[in-house]
Amino acid sequence: MATLTVTSLSIQLPGGQPMIDELSFSVASGEVLALTGPSGSGKSSILAWLTGTLASNLKSTGTATLDDIALNPLSTEQRHLGLMLQQDYLFPHMTVGQNLLFGLPPGVKQERWQKVCRSLKAAGLDGMENRDPATLSGGQRARVSLLRTLLSEPKALLLDEPFSRLDSDRRSKIREFTWQVASDLPILLVTHDADDIPPAAKTLALR
Repeated sequence: MATLTVTSLSIQLPGGQPMIDELSFSVASGEVLALTGPSGSGKSSILAWLTGTLASNLKSTGTATLDDIALNPLSTEQRHLGLMLQQDYLFPHMTVGQNLLFGLPPGVKQERWQKVCRSLKAAGLDGMENRDPATLSGGQRARVSLLRTLLSEPKALLLDEPFSRLDSDRRSKIREFTWQVASDLPILLVTHDADDIPPAAKTLALR
């Protein structure tokens, strides 16, 4: 069980105007917190700050902890945060299986490959490990992207409009799949679409 906690986060624009002002929240394992609000309200900047990739021209203060470990001093790789964006960013020169292997921690080759195959089967993509990502549908690519994120064994999941590029039918199925396979993680969701927010989620509206 892990809890992602943000305390007194403030982000300023280059001219000194506040984008985020003294924002605090926490998300526990199994919970979803949806960040909503108009474009420019700082939703994606919060995710960038959490992952250590906030634009250098933005000033920030505040603290973030995950499992009571301070994230701010850590490198992006050390923060154990899984991130999914609007684009799936699958590597075009790799097969589906190789894309998933990229997300896995180092280990015994055969065991890593078995984990890839098991995850594909669980996602309804059995036998697709040698497929070219370019031959996949949008929904299949979204599932592979999510699997790659989860195989990296994150302790929390950050979602930045990950369903927005899908048609309504695929979008509904991928949302359901996401909440199912990531049900034991703290999830921070950025979205403009109220339909993306699961019924039991908490909502934090930014201005």
